[in-house]
Amino acid sequence: MKRLIFMFLIFGASTAILAQSNSLTPKEELGKEIYFDKISSPDKMACADCHSPKVGFTGPKAAINLHGAVYRGAVAQRFGNRKPPSAAYATNSPVFHYDGTEGIFIGGNFWDGRATGELLGNPAAEQAQGPFLNPLEHNNASKEDVLEQIANSKYAWMWEVVWGEPISTETYEDIETNYDRLGLTVAEYEASSEVNQFSSKYDYYLLGEADLTDQETWGLTLFNAPDKGNCAACHPSNLGTGGELPLFTDYSFDNLGAPKNPENPFYDMDEVYLPNGEPINPLGDEWIDWGLGGFLETHPDPVWQAMAPQNMGKFKVPTLRNVDKRPGKGFPKAYLHNGAFKSLKDVVHFYNTRDVETWPAPEVAVNINTDEMGNLGLTDEEEDAIVAFMATLSDGYNTHKSSPATSNDLISKATLKIFGQNPFTTMTRLSYYLPEETTIELDVYSINGKKVRTLERGAMSAGDHQVKLVANDLPGGVYIIRLQAGSQVMTEKVALIK
Repeated sequence: MKRLIFMFLIFGASTAILAQSNSLTPKEELGKEIYFDKISSPDKMACADCHSPKVGFTGPKAAINLHGAVYRGAVAQRFGNRKPPSAAYATNSPVFHYDGTEGIFIGGNFWDGRATGELLGNPAAEQAQGPFLNPLEHNNASKEDVLEQIANSKYAWMWEVVWGEPISTETYEDIETNYDRLGLTVAEYEASSEVNQFSSKYDYYLLGEADLTDQETWGLTLFNAPDKGNCAACHPSNLGTGGELPLFTDYSFDNLGAPKNPENPFYDMDEVYLPNGEPINPLGDEWIDWGLGGFLETHPDPVWQAMAPQNMGKFKVPTLRNVDKRPGKGFPKAYLHNGAFKSLKDVVHFYNTRDVETWPAPEVAVNINTDEMGNLGLTDEEEDAIVAFMATLSDGYNTHKSSPATSNDLISKATLKIFGQNPFTTMTRLSYYLPEETTIELDVYSINGKKVRTLERGAMSAGDHQVKLVANDLPGGVYIIRLQAGSQVMTEKVALIK
């Protein structure tokens, strides 16, 4: 009984410390490892290559954003057909469904909603599974091939910690089960506080911890006003009924009347071939992106198939969170599903004047939203105010009261985690991350401050490192794990039960 009470007290304390340090859970940590690992054929591509933290978990390459906005796959000559959607806040999207009251489709992931969540109950998990097997993206030969790369990785032991058993690919059932686990694990990281931070200036404003400038306040008013920008009709900006911070999307679909992006490299994929000899895009310049309607045509439900024509040209309404997040003011981002616009000002001006100024022809000229955009009558100054407000939606804003970690901070700072069991009886595992090569010392201290072991010391390369703590010769009790990495010092507590 004393041992159980001791375990409860120590585990409770450790859990509290874990919460205070905003550490990832083991499943989130495993998902992060997979997210940043180059699991592709050849080994050139990770999820993070197209969904990078420094730009709000979307495309991070300036030269690509300035032009076609579509990212190359692991096979360098192959390109997909759309720009990377943001992985941040995508996990909040509900399972794809038809809302009969509103007469619209809602939910799912990808620009066309095809990661429905019908199989796993989680659209983000199904989206995570897709790129690994897409020949235009990660280009892996099979689910088994993907799983074997994880099984042979330096973090393979994490899988057993999270799922209670190592990865098995011996049977068809093993492969299917573990590939589903893969998707759920990546989605767990994408749902973590490291990705969905809710740490923008506007979040602090809603919580009464930051003030908006006069221009930002005016922009918010215009953003919400039905007779002005009316942006909030699809991008709700108010707190939820339970005090939830807004997601800035209703996860519906819309045809904005957007033009083609002629620099999209997918138009040239009629001259690039898959191993079976078929061109990636047989239609070449004549290809049209039908969006949601194109997906519905392929869905097995005949009722949904019949609704494809009225949904042609519609694409997922994206979250506006991190819409202006960038590593520097001059860094270009691309907007809409095809990257046709290169600045928020261009987007807002298009919404404002589409029907009263000369713009390129829409790619899909049916089902265009003419009720909420096209002739808003905004002045140039009003457009600028809306843009200024949207710039307050970038995660990582700091106030004198709070200093939340930015996406860049999460990469530039060293971290220390207890990844194995805690409390433990014989052995547990530690992991630490170094943003650059540096000299470290990793020590174990007793609760009264006496150093009892040095686990690692000396120059270490940048990246993730794992260490075993074998405690056969240590008495039971609470121990402090201390990592000094350059000028940074961090600690975690573990409990040894004997």
